[in-house]
Amino acid sequence: MLPRLLTPQTQEKYHVVPTYVGLASLAARRHARHCLQTPSAKREKSWKLLYTRSVKLRRAQQLGMVWPNTEWAKLLTETNALNVLFICSRNQWRSPTGEQVWRGQAGVHVRSAGTSRSARRRVTVADLRWADLIFVMEEKHKSRIKAEFREETRFKDLHVLDVPDEYQFMDPELVELLRERCAPLIQAKLGA
Repeated sequence: MLPRLLTPQTQEKYHVVPTYVGLASLAARRHARHCLQTPSAKREKSWKLLYTRSVKLRRAQQLGMVWPNTEWAKLLTETNALNVLFICSRNQWRSPTGEQVWRGQAGVHVRSAGTSRSARRRVTVADLRWADLIFVMEEKHKSRIKAEFREETRFKDLHVLDVPDEYQFMDPELVELLRERCAPLIQAKLGA
């Protein structure tokens, strides 16, 4: 066992090399560790140590980075997808059926909305801006949307399907009719 206090005589006896753990040596060790780090690793570490999510997002934008990593997945899937909007009067039977039919299609994102004030989900400016392809069930829906949202629909693909209001939700005839009338337009848009 080594004595607590090492004198020069005991150091020689036990062949101990004196090491000084002073402030200067600690600073030298920190400097050496700091110099070994790459600048990008240091930069990432510093901004990720910020506390709130909003500060982290702002700092990542300033550095030109996408953060968190889940944002990459969103960006990649949204760039290749076709956004399709189905519109009927009350968003009760026809447009939700269209949404349900095309929901499982690869490369297609689908929403549905209604033009009436009593619709379950009314069509909004955000819906129209989001959509690449808009299907309306009747001519009156097209005229309502053109009158109410003139600027948003100016350069949009707006197609009338001529589906009368006589079907229930997921009626087999309605499903077949929607597939028959929408498939060529969606495939053409996906292929383009």
